[in-house]
Amino acid sequence: MRNAPTILHLDMDAFFASAEQASKPSLRGKAVVVGGLGLRGVVATASYEARVFGVHSAMPMAQARRLAPNAAYLVPRFGLYREISEQVMGLLRTLSPLVEPLSLDEAFVDLEAGGTAWDEASARRAGAKLRADIRAVTGLTGSVGLAASKMLAKIASEQAKPDGLVVIEPGTERALLGPMPVRTLPGVGPATGDHLRRGGITTVDEIAEAGEDELVRLLGKAHGHALYAMALARDERPVVAERETKSVSVEDTYDVDIHDRVRVGLEVQRLADRCVERLRRAGLSGRTIVLKVRRYDFSTLTRSETLRGPTDDPAVVREAAGRLLDAVDTTGGVRLLGVGVSGLADYTQEDLFAQARAREAVEETAAQELPAVETGEEPAAEQVTAAERRWPAGHDVRHAEYGHGWVQGSGLGRVTVRFETPDSQPGRVRTFRTDDGALEPADPLPLVTRRPEEAPGVSAGAPGRT
Repeated sequence: MRNAPTILHLDMDAFFASAEQASKPSLRGKAVVVGGLGLRGVVATASYEARVFGVHSAMPMAQARRLAPNAAYLVPRFGLYREISEQVMGLLRTLSPLVEPLSLDEAFVDLEAGGTAWDEASARRAGAKLRADIRAVTGLTGSVGLAASKMLAKIASEQAKPDGLVVIEPGTERALLGPMPVRTLPGVGPATGDHLRRGGITTVDEIAEAGEDELVRLLGKAHGHALYAMALARDERPVVAERETKSVSVEDTYDVDIHDRVRVGLEVQRLADRCVERLRRAGLSGRTIVLKVRRYDFSTLTRSETLRGPTDDPAVVREAAGRLLDAVDTTGGVRLLGVGVSGLADYTQEDLFAQARAREAVEETAAQELPAVETGEEPAAEQVTAAERRWPAGHDVRHAEYGHGWVQGSGLGRVTVRFETPDSQPGRVRTFRTDDGALEPADPLPLVTRRPEEAPGVSAGAPGRT
């Protein structure tokens, strides 16, 4: 490992919920829950104010409503989140060419490779500047961890939450990790954690004391070796900006169209298993599951779901692919099916059963409630017309007389709108008929308005040596 904390891990704070609060002045400082609002909905992200009541990601939305009945419950706006993510990743790339995104709100950066940091002091300066630039550009906050390895940088950013910066100095890693619970280490989810607990191992120190042979006996060769190394604070994984292999996928074309929905589902499960076999042979895992369906009329649809961490577990991939298939109409027949995994990584995260469920109704409900479904193809005109008159909670609208606002709720032929913008005071609430011709869906407004020359980090060079 390095002798300076020049690997940075950024994790945006309660990203979806924070973006909604920044966009809506009336929700700042209040409990906000973002996720699927349907019967099977689950929480994607909860604001820190909502977490006080016990609400957390992967929780069923019905349970969240019981815990925090007065919170604002909103449908995700993935387009806005992607736009903010691109701004954040752009700031990271001013620090180094080696930026490894893990999700929309999380990434590793090799500061040494960019000449941005070479010791603890310069790393702290880079981390502090990054946090300030993120706030200036997006209006949001992010937590930064700095360490000599990726594993420790991620642990440091978790300790920094919310809106902080933590540096783990080289040489202090073992003392820091020792008393931490085993679940602190990457790849130790509920199943592995329970297995270790039954073996009398509950802390990182106890993993190290058990020894490599005992861990191999308990967990198998690959996982046992990896976990023992992590317990000793050994992590030589580099920050990888681009991978030679961007995705792993398999697909089958059928001589005769498949009309039986049960058969289609079984084929998707079989393809998911084959895809995972290829992943494992390559020593990879991935976080984005992709389903491809070519229908009887040669129209091709793709659906994807991004999990909260990488996996090579066939059950998780099958479950995600099955959910994606649920949103596709196959009644006319299917000519081709494919399952793929992208967002590749060289490690797995075993607690994805719960984490995958955190998206179960988010994408599914969003597909039903968003003004348009993102499929990679143009939707049919009649589908757009029907979707335009739906009013998902939290989504942007514009009224011919009252201007820009967002949907607080709808039902029984009425839609309630709060009229405010990111830089306004909390706005007034008005109610309209859902078919009011003066009310239309609108694009999100920028969270921060500035002239191009005011954007931090764009023209500034890397911090110089002093």
